[in-house]
Amino acid sequence: MLRTMALGWVLTALLGGCAMQSPQHPAPQSSSLSAAAKAGEGALSDAGRRSPLATFRASDVQRALVSPVRIRKALLSEHQRWVGTPYRLGGTTQRGIDCSALMQHVYRDAFHISLPRTTGQQMQEGRRVQRSELEAGDLVFFHSPGPYNHVGVYVDDGYFLHASTSQGVKLSRLDNVYWNRHYWQSRRPMDRTQLAARIDRQPHEG
Repeated sequence: MLRTMALGWVLTALLGGCAMQSPQHPAPQSSSLSAAAKAGEGALSDAGRRSPLATFRASDVQRALVSPVRIRKALLSEHQRWVGTPYRLGGTTQRGIDCSALMQHVYRDAFHISLPRTTGQQMQEGRRVQRSELEAGDLVFFHSPGPYNHVGVYVDDGYFLHASTSQGVKLSRLDNVYWNRHYWQSRRPMDRTQLAARIDRQPHEG
């Protein structure tokens, strides 16, 4: 009898223990990329050191946030250098420049990247991207009236930098009636994180 009662007490204790659950802690909800970066930076491994995965995520978010800002700033600096320069077919200097030569100068001086000379050759650089996916630094191409195509570089917020045949080097909007009508395609010569990383490089670093 005592043996049976003892067994019953043991079973009751075991069943009661299985029914108990540890308190649930809801996963943190990040409302922004910056919040996600802070959460990643604060994550620690069991050994008390920063988790490599958390470090990677935080740095990845930081690069994603910083890259377009740096690229846009570099492109606007090039705009300040060249704005008002008249258009001249075959020109390569501030006395007169054409659209593809301007792209050569912008990419060389801002990002230390050598683009080919002609619009047709530049159209082969990198990979094609949809208009809805445009990022700062992407090349934008147009089927303009006349024998030559046109190229510019996307800056941000719907603006691109180019050498206009009628007004020289300037910023124009992609949704302008004229440019919207003649828009052709866009190319991404380099991923924006890599592009931003080249801004501070010296020319000999490649």
